[in-house]
Amino acid sequence: MKTTTITTLLVANRGEIACRVMRTAKALGLTTVAVHSDIDRNALHVREADLAVSLGGAKPSDSYLLMDRIIEAAEVSGAQAIHPGYGFLSENATFARKLEAAGLIFLGPPASAIDAMGSKSAAKALMESAGVPLVPGYHGAAQDVETFRKAAAQIGYPVLLKATAGGGGKGMKVVERESELADALASAQREAQSAFGDGRMLVEKYVLKPRHVEIQVFADQHGNCLYLNERDCSIQRRHQKVVEEAPAPGLSPELRRAMGESAVRAAQAIGYVGAGTVEFLLDARGDFFFMEMNTRLQVEHPVTEAITGLDLVAWQIRVARGEPLPITQAQVPLNGHAIEVRLYAEDPDGGFLPASGHLDLYREPAAGPGRRVDSGVEQGDEVSPFYDPMLAKLIAWGENREEARQRLLAMLRETVVGGFKTNLTFLQRILAHPAFAASELDTGFIELHQAQLLPSADELPEAFWQRAGAAFLATDAQRQRADDPHSPWAARDAWRSASPAQTHLTLVCGDVRRSVALEVGGASAARQADVVRQGDVAYLRCGVEWLAVRRFDPIAAAEAGNAHQGGLTAPMNGSIVRVLVVPGQQVEAGAALVVLEAMKMEHSIRAPEAGTIKAIHCAEGELIGEGAVLVELEAQP
Repeated sequence: MKTTTITTLLVANRGEIACRVMRTAKALGLTTVAVHSDIDRNALHVREADLAVSLGGAKPSDSYLLMDRIIEAAEVSGAQAIHPGYGFLSENATFARKLEAAGLIFLGPPASAIDAMGSKSAAKALMESAGVPLVPGYHGAAQDVETFRKAAAQIGYPVLLKATAGGGGKGMKVVERESELADALASAQREAQSAFGDGRMLVEKYVLKPRHVEIQVFADQHGNCLYLNERDCSIQRRHQKVVEEAPAPGLSPELRRAMGESAVRAAQAIGYVGAGTVEFLLDARGDFFFMEMNTRLQVEHPVTEAITGLDLVAWQIRVARGEPLPITQAQVPLNGHAIEVRLYAEDPDGGFLPASGHLDLYREPAAGPGRRVDSGVEQGDEVSPFYDPMLAKLIAWGENREEARQRLLAMLRETVVGGFKTNLTFLQRILAHPAFAASELDTGFIELHQAQLLPSADELPEAFWQRAGAAFLATDAQRQRADDPHSPWAARDAWRSASPAQTHLTLVCGDVRRSVALEVGGASAARQADVVRQGDVAYLRCGVEWLAVRRFDPIAAAEAGNAHQGGLTAPMNGSIVRVLVVPGQQVEAGAALVVLEAMKMEHSIRAPEAGTIKAIHCAEGELIGEGAVLVELEAQP
């Protein structure tokens, strides 16, 4: 087979994966092309590309999911090949066929393989015929609620609803009892339709205390296929991976080989080409059950690269050119251990609601041996509510698991993010937890250790407020000296003009307000390494956390109080999917009032108490900002 020329590569994605693909493409001497929505015109992946083409719109359905626009972008930019990244169109067989019809190379498997494995239902049917053990479930064509009700009753609760075309936790719901099924199914179908353009669902038994172990497979166009070891992705929240590592702790060589060979057989059975991942549930007895196959590069592929020394994107490009795999199964390396965490813009203390807004402060850990950061943002960027909230991936490699864990903890301590809430502290708590250090892993890890991972907020000590006040005085003085170095107000000595030697500041951190008395001209109580001043905000390290502190503004506080009084506000930027109530309606405490979509996930705004709906200030399809009043509720007397 002769090789195909690829000199220009278009990346049909955004964020960190677009930047990561372009990094390898440039190293191979290719010209890179970015596509972007209107709100992504200044995004990092656009800035790093050689060429950029606008798709318009904002939501994925108006931009990154528009197949014909992407094909047009390839044609006008001269790209011969398209890398889909993950999410969006990466597992869409129609897109693969359209590219082939347009004479473009798809850096993914054949459309027939996507058809076979891209649908969870079709993949499970194929595995069943091949004798691979499956979790009990219903994967049929009928999608009415009664069919799912009967199937769930036969399987036994709890059950797991999953989008057949999905991934990344989108369109996935755990249902504990029959009374919850109809609403959960409707919500999961909407999420799946929004994220993947396909609302079909399957339902299966929710296996308790499983480990999530996946096999990285790779196949070329010459019939060769091999597995590149495995990854453990058991640490998840809301069915989305948070921590991934390779190899899977405690996996014997015999079990690794059995799972790997099973994954290779599955790939070869459908004529697979390129990078793919076969995912299994692994129980404590060593039995494994097929979950699904992701016919694309995975978010967590860097840990496989770290333990093998291979560049999987480079392999994708070479396989697409028609080159054979460069090594055999016996030559696949397995060196040391690697762990990856996903840094998200989200609020772990608020149910992991996604966050968005201006990235006021962003500092990545220092480069070094065994350290890697794949990011899609820089300080000053805007994080949109329309896309996945992942900011970056931090990856550490070590000679053994403990060395990798300690190195990754150090990287997290060096990372600083300001402007909205993130899971940075949450990640540190996971890695530092004794159970994680002891490799006691399963998919219920976060729920099991929730008290330690998501502790109630302690009252901030007086020493913190003193450090914060000192930080404001010190940075104010630095600004004054920069503006007018000869001003007596900027002097470092204790000179004062008929003023006391003590000053008072009223500071705010989160919902807490504190008046602080400080000695003017005294020694600073804040170490420079633990304080970052950005505009009117001082970020201070407190234990493993970085906390934002502001001066109290009484006028702004009064305006905010008046605006929100009696109103239920949006917890994040997003769009209104459904309004479930009307003015004058009586509602009970906990009743769903509005469904908000953000970061391709649905979130219900519920009544905090029983009462009467006085007014509604939003409409279905409307885009709203964080803090906007959605519903006015009058509590029952």
